[in-house]
Amino acid sequence: MTTFLGIGLGPIQTSIFLDGAFRGGFDRLVIADVDAALIAALRGSKGTLQFNTASGRAVTSCTITGVETFNPTVPADREQLIAAAAEADEVATALPSIAFYPHIQDWLREGFGRAPDRRRFVYAAENHNHAAEALAAAVGAFPGTHYLNTVIGKMSGVFPAAECVRRQLPTLTPSADRGHLVEEFNKILIQSCAGIEQRRVQHLIAKPDLLPFEEAKLYGHNALHLWLGLHAQQRGFQMMDEIASAPALLARARIAFVGEVGAALCRKRAGVDELFTPAGFAAYADDLLQRMVNPYLTDHVGRVCRDLERKLGWDDRLIGALRLVVSQGLEPVVLVEGAVLAARQLYGADRQKIRAGLATLWGKWDDEAAAIWERMSTRL
Repeated sequence: MTTFLGIGLGPIQTSIFLDGAFRGGFDRLVIADVDAALIAALRGSKGTLQFNTASGRAVTSCTITGVETFNPTVPADREQLIAAAAEADEVATALPSIAFYPHIQDWLREGFGRAPDRRRFVYAAENHNHAAEALAAAVGAFPGTHYLNTVIGKMSGVFPAAECVRRQLPTLTPSADRGHLVEEFNKILIQSCAGIEQRRVQHLIAKPDLLPFEEAKLYGHNALHLWLGLHAQQRGFQMMDEIASAPALLARARIAFVGEVGAALCRKRAGVDELFTPAGFAAYADDLLQRMVNPYLTDHVGRVCRDLERKLGWDDRLIGALRLVVSQGLEPVVLVEGAVLAARQLYGADRQKIRAGLATLWGKWDDEAAAIWERMSTRL
């Protein structure tokens, strides 16, 4: 028997890993989640769920059947999840962040420990360049277990049932209080390891060195998505597709994306892949900028701009991108605008308050931090 175990039932899980496992023909599809209402809705539909996919032309719905759902905070369900972890061939964590690993580490460790030599691939889908290493540290090493990082350049969202009704889109199940909408893009990169060619989850592309692609995702895709969102917010836009009516703004975002982040990554990662060439990175950026304003995604500006404290972190999208560009001897003239907008929104207009807030957020104030602050402070 082949078993897939997914942890967290958000749109990344449903549209990538669970759907890929369903298409890969696993005998069991098991999901762990702590949302009691969502679990009840899925059990009420006898394990059938739907999610919605937006292309550049329309939205279509996809169906997955045979999903078992358990809540690790319920003792009887927890035992079921431990048993599923023991027999799982492939596992995907798709949680809001790596900060949630302490909530899953104990039962996952117990499950893996029941079959320590079993070969299993564990995909860490949290948006962090070293999520797999963090998950391995939390759960522990087992001879047959491979913890693998991922690069997920797929935009997605969760919509309340009322909005799904208004847009005539199915919710996850007929009684669920929400629906998932994801973009059509489905080229998901994963870290390679011994035996990875035998994986069953579909639409995963293994790369021997994933870190350069993670940098392109976090400091390119994620950073410029937020950069655009912050500027859209300033203009009073509610939806990301409204940016299409502001070609000058998109052109300026492209300067930051290609001329600053892209130039830095092409310098740092030259020779790794076609992506890290001027032509390859320009094509990557142009594709993403077009996808970011897809009207069928119904992407809210507020969603893109949420959680700024995390997104202004030292290693996260905006500051991480600034550090990358500066480290390659280049100047982030346009990119820095996004960091300034985010800092003002988080800490107000007072320069000293912004500096103090960033020092606390970054947990340091060394020469590198001072150099980043210098570039931001000139724009405040």
